[in-house]
Amino acid sequence: MMDLAALRSLEAVQQHGSVVAAAEALGFTPSAVSQQIKRLERQSGVTLLERVGRGVILSGPGRILVTEGARIAADLERLETDLHAHAGAVAGEITLVGFSTAMRGLIGPAVAQVAAAHPALRVRLAELEPWDAVEQVATGQADVALVHRWGDVVLEIPDHLDRRVVHHDEAEVIVHEDHPLAGRGRVTPHDLVAERWIATPAGTICRQWLSRMYAGTGGLPRIEHTAMEFASHLRLVSAGLGIALVPRLGRGPLPANTRAVRVHDPVPSRETLAVWRHSLGRSPAVTTLVDVLEQAGSVTPSGARTPA
Repeated sequence: MMDLAALRSLEAVQQHGSVVAAAEALGFTPSAVSQQIKRLERQSGVTLLERVGRGVILSGPGRILVTEGARIAADLERLETDLHAHAGAVAGEITLVGFSTAMRGLIGPAVAQVAAAHPALRVRLAELEPWDAVEQVATGQADVALVHRWGDVVLEIPDHLDRRVVHHDEAEVIVHEDHPLAGRGRVTPHDLVAERWIATPAGTICRQWLSRMYAGTGGLPRIEHTAMEFASHLRLVSAGLGIALVPRLGRGPLPANTRAVRVHDPVPSRETLAVWRHSLGRSPAVTTLVDVLEQAGSVTPSGARTPA
């Protein structure tokens, strides 16, 4: 019988272009991935990888196996899901991945609630950026992802994944109490053109939104400092080193010497989506978890208010 875990390793080699990259994506060692693929070759009796220079590509039979194996794996996952749905059992183990502020503001409280109500279900957590989270769910490395989508910043979600909006959020500009904008009720990007920003690194969705927010101002945000965590942004603002655009979800109390100022035209808003494979759509564990995440999102302060 074909080994499904080994099939996922072969699929990862095709997707990432090498055994080393596949191993890194799956969290295995290259040796483990190589051994899994060799086991598949023994089971199938065909060569699945061909060496090209210093790298490898899938052979013809290897490509067929990945295509058909993905379909078979989805069918088996759907069958297991249907059995659990028939039994009504919220049990087993699922992996939930999500971004940092969701970990603090949504995932922690929701998973604690699920664990208390369903002790036979184990939820494993990992923090990932949205693009990586979608990829892990799409390739079967995780079961559910919480991702955020800002305005018109594209976040591609494959067709075989289902999704549900579980929370609406708004970001505000955080400034030092001595800043000239600290007493303002709201500002526009035009008011922020000359400011020094503390921002997330280039390539992150939050950084992309900050740049798009400047459309029509004739310039781009002046990034003075970069830090991945919004908690770090708040401390840097408190030290007087710049201003920051920080979402309300998972933000916690502001430092005493800082102020939050709303932004409009446009309002920097984002939505949090739960994403899972269609083959898991009837899983009692997945539906229960997503329902609880949506309930938590409905009562979590978002700051998504009607502009004055």
